[in-house]
Amino acid sequence: MKAVIFPGQGSQFSGMGRELYEQHPEAKRLMDQANEILGFSLTDAMFAGSDEELRRTDVTQPAIFLHSVALAAVLPDFRPDMVAGHSLGEFSALVAAKVLRFEDALQLVAQRARAMQAACQEQPGTMAAILALDDDTTARICQEITAGGDIVVAANYNCPGQLVVSGSQRGIELACEQLKSAGAKRALPLPVGGAFHSPLMQSAEAALAEAIAKTSFAAGICPVYQNVDAAPHTDPDEIRENLVRQLTAPVRWTQSVQRMVLDGATEFVECGPGKVLQGLVKKIAPEVLAGSAVL
Repeated sequence: MKAVIFPGQGSQFSGMGRELYEQHPEAKRLMDQANEILGFSLTDAMFAGSDEELRRTDVTQPAIFLHSVALAAVLPDFRPDMVAGHSLGEFSALVAAKVLRFEDALQLVAQRARAMQAACQEQPGTMAAILALDDDTTARICQEITAGGDIVVAANYNCPGQLVVSGSQRGIELACEQLKSAGAKRALPLPVGGAFHSPLMQSAEAALAEAIAKTSFAAGICPVYQNVDAAPHTDPDEIRENLVRQLTAPVRWTQSVQRMVLDGATEFVECGPGKVLQGLVKKIAPEVLAGSAVL
């Protein structure tokens, strides 16, 4: 069985999507439509934007979403048996499963990005990658720091031995010190604009919930393995609820891939910019095939 997976923030690069735009009329149509919906030229940023511009949440998120969906739209015989996306990538997965229309998903992604940017300004924070330490030890130290008044939580379970934590600036500083003392090989602060997938995103969650409530969701044509519980979903109401919770809950990517394999996935195809997810899949489930979508 084939699982198609969609990347999230961090996979962007200058020049992304240009070849799709120039060589595939359907990709060009979707990208031109995206520019109209957003009210600015997202493709200019994608094709020739600086690294600084592409790191802006309000640009990065719709750019990665658009690249992923446009690529899926032009792939021959695109028939996934199951789909999943890492954080932002869950919106691309929902379009692939026909839960969301492209236009609606793009508007939700744009609203999500703006809400997250606003939350970052209201509640400043950051994230750090913790390498070569077991998840239970990381979670315990995060809980102890948070109990002391400085928020830090496990945010991304990316693969065994790689967990990203998220929280206040001081919380992350304390976590990096204590996790290295506990045996982490490295504790690397990440160049991100805020504490994503943490309680500091609470205001963004509220704003996204309002937008999602006004958006039409359909039953999925294949299961979508959602970040919050690593379980397959096709029911629109369940998907809505999980999509809202995702902003403050951890991304359970390790568990999602493990569940997809358990449910029969033998091949994982990454659809979008970069190769981050296929690398994680190879560490989580080395027995399966993992590669990029090929036209």
